[in-house]
Amino acid sequence: MSASELLRMVCPLARKHVEMWGGGLLLVGALVLAVLNLGVWGNLAALAVGIGGAFLVWHASRYKAPVLEVDAVEFRYRRGRYVVRIPFREVGSYYIVDGRAPSLGICGPSGQPRIFPSVEGRRARRPYLPLTGSTSRAKVEEFMSVAGIPERQQALTVD
Repeated sequence: MSASELLRMVCPLARKHVEMWGGGLLLVGALVLAVLNLGVWGNLAALAVGIGGAFLVWHASRYKAPVLEVDAVEFRYRRGRYVVRIPFREVGSYYIVDGRAPSLGICGPSGQPRIFPSVEGRRARRPYLPLTGSTSRAKVEEFMSVAGIPERQQALTVD
C-alpha cells in the first residue's frame, strides 16, 4: 500500500434503505391520493400518508453507517461523530465477533485486544467496534487482507 492510498469500506445499512424506500412509496401514495381528490377525508388521508412518508425519509437520513478506513499512517473507524484512530504500526491483527450484528476487534502487535470506549454510551468500554447486521464477514476479511492486517489466530499452534 502506498503512502497516498486510502482504503475505505462503508458498512451497508439495510434498515436505512428499507426506510428510505418505504418513505418514498408513502410519498408517492400521498401524491396519488391528492390527485384522485377524494374529498375532505381523502385529502386528510393524503396529508397523513405524506407526513408519515416524509418522517420515514427524514428518520432514515439520520442513520450513520460505520466506515472503516486504512492508510499508511492510521486505521480509522467512524460512526457518526464517534471516531477511533489507531496508528497503523499499533495494529497487529483483527478478529470478527459473530452475532446478530458482527463486530470488529483489533489487537495490538502483542496480540492483546484493544479496548474502545462504548459507541452508544451504555457501557464504559468494549473490546470491539460494532458493524451492521448487513455486513458480510467475507467483505470485512477481504478489506482487512487488502489493508495488510492479518487475522488473529484463534487456535493455539505449537512450532
